[in-house]
Amino acid sequence: MIVDCAIYRDGQRAEGPEDLSDALGEARTAGGFVWIGLHEPTEGEFDHVTREFGLHPLAVEDALKAHQRPKLEVYDDSLFVVLKPVAYEPQSDTVSSGEIMIFLGDSFVVTVRHGEGAPLKAVRHRLEQEPELLGKGPTAVLYAVADATVDHYLDVATELQTDLEGLEAEVFSPDGGGSRNTASRIYDFKRQVLEFRRATGPLAPPMSRLAGTASTGVAVPFVDDRARPFFRDVNDHLTRVNESVENLDRLVSDILSAHLAQMSVRQNDDMRKISAWAAMAAIPTMLAGIYGMNFEHMPELRWVWSYPALLVLMAALEMMVFRLFKRRGWL
Repeated sequence: MIVDCAIYRDGQRAEGPEDLSDALGEARTAGGFVWIGLHEPTEGEFDHVTREFGLHPLAVEDALKAHQRPKLEVYDDSLFVVLKPVAYEPQSDTVSSGEIMIFLGDSFVVTVRHGEGAPLKAVRHRLEQEPELLGKGPTAVLYAVADATVDHYLDVATELQTDLEGLEAEVFSPDGGGSRNTASRIYDFKRQVLEFRRATGPLAPPMSRLAGTASTGVAVPFVDDRARPFFRDVNDHLTRVNESVENLDRLVSDILSAHLAQMSVRQNDDMRKISAWAAMAAIPTMLAGIYGMNFEHMPELRWVWSYPALLVLMAALEMMVFRLFKRRGWL
């Protein structure tokens, strides 16, 4: 469905015509651009937009099906950019991602949003409060959407870091590290970091191209060269985010390894205790087994004090072995 449609002239909003067929021509005549926002459009709803703006069929297919990696593709009449905004729910420790597809032409911007984590409404409102920036044309929309998406990445990375510090404290606490579901919680957290990485990592090459820092050095069509410093700022923020994601991933892996090592040490301690108690139980078992063989000629069988003496011997041996194991830390 079409969420919003407007023509912008010199940074000021003018409501777009009801018929999209007139929107692009009117924008070009007035020296402005038209910005159409759609949310999860169907193929039939998008057909009209595709025909009027001459969008490439491959890019249209990607925009309809969604589930794309962040990327930048150049076609004859437009630029196609895919961004993946993310949202983090601290209560459930869940990272969810949406998608924003941007078609950028000489006098038009078409944004297609999938999911609920896309900041387009706030971006449009902020741009309309800054007519000087909006007056730069479609490039300003691409910059503002990318900037809002990457800035939110920084917020999500901070929230993940805070929650990970809490999980780390729990793992290394005297009691929390032995919980049965601790390993599964760490692994689930690692999956959320991986979901975050899928959104931020592939965006680095497209943002480098927009910033003019890519190895190719070729200018991106439909993007004003004067906007490169702004995209470099976004690229710097994205680099910080990717570094944070790498650090989070390494730290989660280290925490998981440390937890497994703790569990292994605890199991070894338990096995040593079990072995120590088994060794102590073997002493009376051995002595009772010897004197329970019922042979006729055995020493002390007819001695009156043989039974209490044997009990005292068992107790003395048990105490000696107990002190030996205790001194070595087995008990």
